[in-house]
Amino acid sequence: MPKTFYITTPIYYVNDKPHIGHAYTTIACDVLARFKRLDGFQVKFLSGTDEHGQKVAKAARDQGIEPIDLCDRNSKNFRDLAGVIGASNDDFIRTTEPRHIAACQALWKDLEKSGHIYLAKYAGWYAVRDEAFYDEGELTKGPSGDKLAPSGAPVEWVEEESYFFKLSAFQEPLLKFYDANPDFIGPKSRFNEVYSFVKGGLRDLSISRTTFSWGVAVPGNEKHVMYVWIDALTNYIAALGYPDKTKDYAAYWPHAMHVVGKDIIRFHCVYWPAFLMAANLAPPKRVFAHGWWTVEGQKMSKSLGNAIDPNALIEKYGLDQIRYFLMREIPFGNDGDFSESAISGRINGELANEFGNLAQRGLGFIAKTLGSVLPAPGAYTPEDNEILKACAELIVPARVAMDAQGFDKALDAIWAVVRAANQYVDKQAPWALKKTDPARMNTVLYVMAEIVRHLAIIMQPFVPTSANKMLDQLGVAADARSFAHLGRNHALKGGTTLPAPSPVFPRYVPPGESKPGKST
Repeated sequence: MPKTFYITTPIYYVNDKPHIGHAYTTIACDVLARFKRLDGFQVKFLSGTDEHGQKVAKAARDQGIEPIDLCDRNSKNFRDLAGVIGASNDDFIRTTEPRHIAACQALWKDLEKSGHIYLAKYAGWYAVRDEAFYDEGELTKGPSGDKLAPSGAPVEWVEEESYFFKLSAFQEPLLKFYDANPDFIGPKSRFNEVYSFVKGGLRDLSISRTTFSWGVAVPGNEKHVMYVWIDALTNYIAALGYPDKTKDYAAYWPHAMHVVGKDIIRFHCVYWPAFLMAANLAPPKRVFAHGWWTVEGQKMSKSLGNAIDPNALIEKYGLDQIRYFLMREIPFGNDGDFSESAISGRINGELANEFGNLAQRGLGFIAKTLGSVLPAPGAYTPEDNEILKACAELIVPARVAMDAQGFDKALDAIWAVVRAANQYVDKQAPWALKKTDPARMNTVLYVMAEIVRHLAIIMQPFVPTSANKMLDQLGVAADARSFAHLGRNHALKGGTTLPAPSPVFPRYVPPGESKPGKST
């Protein structure tokens, strides 16, 4: 049976408009999914939209439309975003779909059967914006003395009949689970945060509402709808066919990884594993929480008008360039800042000047000097062997980094080879060898082509369009681009006529500035 990997984005709330934060999460998941596929895994990659809850009902009412019409329109925006950013997701789930509703009601029944749900009255603070309940001790005071959630959202006092989940019974089971699975939550700072929260004690959780009806009906008592988080979290197993625990569920759930924003870590790392344990289901293998982006040092917000539209960003800089910047600029899990200088610096300094120029120098020289025929190599020197070995072995540190969601660390390892390759070319100087030692020139040019082949293969998850364009220019067959094709056993064949090369990474030139004579 092939190795399997299941990667999920959070399902995006349809009351939001897609912004760069959504794109960031999905791109990270896409990079992981592509990396694992290229490394021989059978991958399932899920995204989708969260469409129930009080916020959606209110927004639809304010617009004078039905909730489902609002969901249809806004869910399409997120589906379209996946296409815009080049996401390779295999599935897109909506919480209004029959398969999802059936899974939620099946999970509820399992929780009831296990004795972990009871009916009582809820009285406490609720933030509609967060769709979350808060204890008095978690609240802060606003400028006018009003109570606010930790997120800054206003809260309201709610009193109504509610079903409760016995979350308090899971303090010790959760702590034991965390102790036995120290890699369950990443990064480590988030693990510590969650562990501390659970160690501080857990209270039973209200998991139904009666004051609105836009949600999944509680089986057997349809005046209640499920709390939006028990509904939303179930999407991850609904997409695997749950309550059927065979087929996709059996194949993928043991290898499930959720990527989420740091603001929803409690739901994914406390409530979700507790729900699953109560239903005699295994928790996911890993949850990783990433940080937030600011813009020129300021937090993105509607009031400041500085929220970044992914479509505009991609149109300005290019899709692969933005994918690279987001994965390269900061350690995944940390907060980061968007700035014109940071983006253009990565594009021009690394993609154009270092990687793009490396490819263009070799392929351009082969086209100009040898009529686009890849030369056969002669005997390798120690320098040739050293750089080819570094290329072939690059997958080892890249795997380690990617398994820890260290996208920047993987790219650090790749760029160490990119820079070593450029030093190799400068030292070997094939343009000088053209007159003094044409046979040696042929070997150096062949090694340059092999370097680019390796780097393009391993860069596919990050810059898929550009990396595949490089592989096209090397004449690498579409079925010879996986990580299994790294190394000398799948080396390029000397004597092959290559397609005409063209620059892959143009330099970014700000509007109003003149463009340089050529791009790389």
